[in-house]
Amino acid sequence: MSGNHRGGGAAGLFVLLTVYFTTLTHASPTILSDLNAPKFRHSRLAKSAIQRQTSNEEQSQLWTPLEHQGWKPCSVSDAASIPEKSEGYVQVFLDGGLNQQRMGICDAVVVAKILNATLVIPQLEVNPVWQDSSSFEDIFDVDHFINALKDDVAIVKELPDEFSWSTREYYGVAIRPTRIKTAPVHASANWYLENVSPVLQSYGIAAIAPFSHRLTFDNMPKYLQHLRCKVNFQALAFVPHIRLLGDALITRLRFPPSEDNIVSNNYLREVTDLKPKQGGGKFAVLHLRFDKDMAAHSACDFGGGKAENLALAKYRQVIWGGRVINSQFTDEELRSQGRCPLTPEEVGLLLAALGFDNNTRLYLASHKVYGGERRVSALRSLFPLMEDKKSLASSEERALIKGKASLLAAVDYYVGMHSDIFVSASPGNMHNAMVGHRTYNNMKTIRPNMALLGQLFLNKTLTWPEFQESVIEGHENRQGQIRLRKPKQSLYTYPAPDCMCQA
Repeated sequence: MSGNHRGGGAAGLFVLLTVYFTTLTHASPTILSDLNAPKFRHSRLAKSAIQRQTSNEEQSQLWTPLEHQGWKPCSVSDAASIPEKSEGYVQVFLDGGLNQQRMGICDAVVVAKILNATLVIPQLEVNPVWQDSSSFEDIFDVDHFINALKDDVAIVKELPDEFSWSTREYYGVAIRPTRIKTAPVHASANWYLENVSPVLQSYGIAAIAPFSHRLTFDNMPKYLQHLRCKVNFQALAFVPHIRLLGDALITRLRFPPSEDNIVSNNYLREVTDLKPKQGGGKFAVLHLRFDKDMAAHSACDFGGGKAENLALAKYRQVIWGGRVINSQFTDEELRSQGRCPLTPEEVGLLLAALGFDNNTRLYLASHKVYGGERRVSALRSLFPLMEDKKSLASSEERALIKGKASLLAAVDYYVGMHSDIFVSASPGNMHNAMVGHRTYNNMKTIRPNMALLGQLFLNKTLTWPEFQESVIEGHENRQGQIRLRKPKQSLYTYPAPDCMCQA
């Protein structure tokens, strides 16, 4: 778009921001107490960011895809064939959120391969935080999963009748000889051969729980590492209705509707699903993790005043008994070390400094932001074209995923994998999974330099040009460049060299 258009939009936003600050200055104590989470904590930078303008050259450089880096996905052709006789059935019970379960599924396939056993489709535990009871079949395309791995591992949807007694409930009421509950974190392949194979030989079945993070990333045969990659990047596909909704959101982000095609409640008409024959705009996905758990556990000060700090301290006491390592450090020390999650405002300032202008189509992937709209509004002021599932799809379209954290996350994952740029505001399982998957596909993915940003936000005298220069310099090599996996690191986050070969 033209510089004049951008300038006009920025000027209008600047007027709104000026009115906001003027109103806040003359507000009564009651109003001020209602605004404990201030709209802008870094007001100097925010004012400059809203007035920002970027050149066409800067925009072109920002949105240019990554160049080929000399690596490509490895073809999987060295795995041993499936034995004629299975040693028995392997069950796993997986806890955690979608992306932790995803990694557990990949490991379960490899463990079945190690044991020459038949894998039963993994059972997903009810998420204790979100109370989501979604099963494997609710999230992933089971038939595609089994078919994609048919030459690698025998997989069945459910146990035969003779083993129907082997359920979560069965193992929850007594000690059972067929349950393996002593698998160490990052156990070796030999551990499974020595400890699980005898159970399979005696009973024909072994149920492993807990199982998350129970298989090492190091000293594994190459064919098993390749199999892990095949499961993660090829066999795990979301169910059709997740892909259909994701495709609709992607279309509406790339081809925004005219005013004539927006209904009164801001949901888009079906006509927006008709893709133009050519072209299409670019969009970025921002995964914003700033929930109450993260805010409290960090022990950082987010500018909400004494009331907020006290509320978070009480929450820490209730959930973790006050035993949070970060509590022994000052806010300044935590920020200097990069241990404070970025607020929506700070993420917005980061993106603005990197060159994203206020015409950027930004998709917000998040569950629930601590502080609600008061905090999100700061980000929205910097990126007025920001969208999410609710703004892009009707309640009818979202009916199948409503209230289901895993399915909501699956939609965000799918959209994130089809975006031009992906930005993760803070580390976590979603961050790790997306960084790894997009690295595998050589896609631009921005990883915030938390320590640098923490130090920059502590400097209240920093000008916008100084801030922007430091941000750009500090993120030059954090935009999807290949990083080789080191010992003990996850290949799901660092797929090279285990999943990738030099071209």
